[in-house]
Amino acid sequence: MDKKMTGIIAYITWIGLIVALVAGDKEGAKFHINQALAIWLVGSVGAFIPIVNIVVALLCLVCWIMGLIYAIKEEEKEVPLIGKIKLLK
Repeated sequence: MDKKMTGIIAYITWIGLIVALVAGDKEGAKFHINQALAIWLVGSVGAFIPIVNIVVALLCLVCWIMGLIYAIKEEEKEVPLIGKIKLLK
C-alpha cells in the first residue's frame, strides 16, 4: 500500500490501524498512523469516565473526521487537542 492508502486505512477501524502498521507504508504514513492511534486510545479511555464520556466521544468523532480528511488530502496537519500526543517514533 502507498502512503495515502495506508493513512486512510489507519483511520477506518482498529483492524485498519493494525493493517496499516503491519502491511502499509509505515514510514510514509507514520504521522497519520500516530494520529489515528491517539484518537482511538483517547476515545477508548474516555469511554470509561462516566461524566465526560459524551464530550470525549464527540471530540474523538470530530478529530477522526478531520484526520481522515487530512489523510485523503495527503496533508500532515495535527487534529485539535489530541494531535499533540506522539506515540510512535
